[in-house]
Amino acid sequence: MSFTAVFQKVPEGYIGFVEELPGVNTQGDTLEEARDNLREAVQLVLDANRQLAEEDLFGRDVIREEFPVDPAVLGGRPMAGETLPGNRCRMQRGCREG
Repeated sequence: MSFTAVFQKVPEGYIGFVEELPGVNTQGDTLEEARDNLREAVQLVLDANRQLAEEDLFGRDVIREEFPVDPAVLGGRPMAGETLPGNRCRMQRGCREG
């Protein structure tokens, strides 16, 4: 499974966020730094959400299991290591490829 990272050039460098994960955003002096920071932000948000859920569910009788997601559910986005053809677009309705 992969997500969609969006980066924007700003006077200070680059800002970035993950469309599908609210709260995952970052910045960097270079695009590569912003990408690295975004990977770290994803991990931090997922870890924090997991910890909050575990604390909220402590002592309750629940079922926890791995929950794989079919890539088709993500709207045909590429799997890890793949790239979208045309990786730039101006933000507009339906903009996925450039």
